[in-house]
Amino acid sequence: MSETSAPRSTDDLMASLPHGMGGLNEKMGIELVEFSADRVVATMPVEGNTQPYGLLHGGASVVLAESLGSMGSALHADPLGKVAVGVDINATHHRSATAGLVTGTATPVHLGRSSACFEVVVTDERGKRVCTARITCALVPKEQLGM
Repeated sequence: MSETSAPRSTDDLMASLPHGMGGLNEKMGIELVEFSADRVVATMPVEGNTQPYGLLHGGASVVLAESLGSMGSALHADPLGKVAVGVDINATHHRSATAGLVTGTATPVHLGRSSACFEVVVTDERGKRVCTARITCALVPKEQLGM
C-alpha cells in the first residue's frame, strides 16, 4: 500500500494505460491471459514472429518477456505513485519453436521501492522451455515523467 495513492484493480490499471498493451504487442499477436501481483501470463503466436529459418525469432521472445516483466513492474509501481521503466533485460534461448503458440510467464524476483525485477519463462505448447529472461525496471515517480 502506498502513501501516495490508493491501490487500483488490475483492470483499472490496464484501462489507464494510454496505449493498452502497446502497438508492438498488438502487431506480434501477444494476448494477455493473466495479470496479477504474483504472475503475468500471455501467449504469442510463432507464425509471423520468425527469423529466416522459420524458427521463433529470439527478439520476439525478448519482446514478450519485456512486455510481461514491465506489466508486472507497473502493477507493483502504481500504488507507490510510480511508473516502471525498463533498464535491463537479458535472455537465454534454450530451444526453438516452429509453430503454434508460446506462453510467457513472469514472476517477481524483487519488488522494491526503486526497482522491480521479474523472471520470465517462455514455453512452447508442450511445456518445454524455449527462453528464460530477466528484466529489471526502475520505478520512477510519475511527476518526473510529467504524469
